Amino acid sequence: MSTSPLEKLVVSLYFAGRTGPATFHRVGQATSYRATGNHLADAPAVAYTRTSQSSYYLDGVDVSGSVPAGRNTVVAWGDSATDGVGATPDADGRYTDDLVERLVTGRRQVGVVNAGIAGNMLLTSSSCFGEKGTARFRRDVLDRPGVRTVIVELGGNDIGANWSEGPCLPSSHRPVSARQITHAYGELVRAAHERGIKVIGATVIPLKGYPGYSAKVERLRQQVNHWIRTSRVYDAVVDFDRAMADPAHPDRPRPGYVYEDGLHPDDAGYHALANAFDLTEL
Repeated sequence: MSTSPLEKLVVSLYFAGRTGPATFHRVGQATSYRATGNHLADAPAVAYTRTSQSSYYLDGVDVSGSVPAGRNTVVAWGDSATDGVGATPDADGRYTDDLVERLVTGRRQVGVVNAGIAGNMLLTSSSCFGEKGTARFRRDVLDRPGVRTVIVELGGNDIGANWSEGPCLPSSHRPVSARQITHAYGELVRAAHERGIKVIGATVIPLKGYPGYSAKVERLRQQVNHWIRTSRVYDAVVDFDRAMADPAHPDRPRPGYVYEDGLHPDDAGYHALANAFDLTEL
């Protein structure tokens, strides 16, 4: 079917029998509607009386642009700051949504895929937040068709939960160093470059509101961000930290840019992250 830039797509699924536990996207930030029975052909939506902010089963939709086949996809790969925690549901307020709008306005025929998973970690797999980033990078980035650029925004949870314990962390979890985190970044960059994919590194946003925040967490965040900015391993850097930080208190988010949890960006914060990109680098 034909679509236009920024057009919304509704996908309806019908299951004739019980499915058992469902795969789902927990922080969908878009309302899903459910009904009993087969309502695929219904014109009105009155049967859909149950709702959720998660989406189920659907993994993605392939879109071919009007330009010749080639590398026209940017993958935004990260954690909750990419997934969009804190954005207004149903308002397309994630940074990836704002970035798409900038690309469309600039008449750049580039698509953006959001591969963010809230709570996801770079170096540690979790029963709550999925397999570690170094394991899912191939599936979510390298093996995806038509990828030209990947935005790497992952590591904030490794830093914030570095000295934490809990049911979502494996018993084998141990604190990691800045060297371990940045070494993993380097390995991801090398793997992407082998596929001809450009890599943009995103600095870690302020973590002052993180449940496990401490002076040790902040020192580790600063070390990792310094490496991202100065190592020259990435093809380009987008400074999410400086876009989000309060100039008077750089360890915390700027007032007006942060969700009610005190950590995640709100719509204004995500808009600031999207504006931090140089579109020519994508």
